[in-house]
Amino acid sequence: MNKVVIVDDHLLIAKAITSIINDFDGFEVLYEVENGKKLTERFKSEQLIPDIVLLDISMPVMDGYETAEWLHKNHPSVKVMALTMNNDETSLVKMIRNGAKGYLHKNIHPMELHNGLTKLIETGFYFPDWATTSLVRNITSGNDTASDEISISAREKEFLKFSCTELTYKEIGEKMFCSPRTVESYRDSLFEKLHVKTRVALALYSVKIGLHSVD
Repeated sequence: MNKVVIVDDHLLIAKAITSIINDFDGFEVLYEVENGKKLTERFKSEQLIPDIVLLDISMPVMDGYETAEWLHKNHPSVKVMALTMNNDETSLVKMIRNGAKGYLHKNIHPMELHNGLTKLIETGFYFPDWATTSLVRNITSGNDTASDEISISAREKEFLKFSCTELTYKEIGEKMFCSPRTVESYRDSLFEKLHVKTRVALALYSVKIGLHSVD
């Protein structure tokens, strides 16, 4: 039985999610807490550690980003999946940088939640389609073949580092001492080389080749 803990500051939502998950074969919710601080206290006081932590992002006291980072440093075996209303690439990239292995929007069908939890246990990750699953799989497996075969310039690698930040393309241009148009040319070149279409895919690739780590 896979043990799950839910971290969400909305009690009604947390209870509803618990009820749904407890109906899934192979999954059981141990408890719910309202923020990351409460979670760290429970982890320190109890011996039973969950397999999965379902983590909201926007919470008081200690939000999802901080909580994911704490779990990554102190309990790396625990699989963190964001379950949030945040449906943007910036939030996804930041959660990945802080160690999350999964990401789901709250406005999903229960069967997608079941599928996500199952995939997280079976493969070690679960992200929505727009997060470019193939790149995440490469990151998880540690397969470096793709990075060996793709020729990326030093400036493109520099841009990749910034793709993991919250900077706009204009701000990246200022950091790289070039125009936004030049930054877009680096982006478009990498899109073509990597066969991807989103900034988050570039961020995931930068993790894969070691510019940022999720391990």
